Amino acid sequence: MRKWNRWQDWAALVIGVYAFLSPIWTQTTTMATTAMIILGVLLAANALWSLAMPGAIASEYVHAGLGLLMFVSPWVLGFAGVTGMAWTAWILGVLALATGIWAIPYSTRAHHDRTVPQT
Repeated sequence: MRKWNRWQDWAALVIGVYAFLSPIWTQTTTMATTAMIILGVLLAANALWSLAMPGAIASEYVHAGLGLLMFVSPWVLGFAGVTGMAWTAWILGVLALATGIWAIPYSTRAHHDRTVPQT
């Protein structure tokens, strides 16, 4: 697997940047803004890690985990009543979780191809 090539990681980067910027155009609260900025930055940074190191299997699990955290954040952090930010977190969280899970087999294959000696 070539670096900077997997579409799932590019999608995660876009999702992370969108989450980071979403407080600009969505009605929000301090807690929602903080959550979306932190999770967006972490997701975008993780996507860059995945793009640079396609065989890093852990990065895809982190990617999926951040998607799950983003999805549950409106309930856990108490901004489910802020409709715009809650829906943003739910939609982006599902997309990040799905693309993270989808990328795990590709990352596993890239890791395996990199570590198996060629004979």
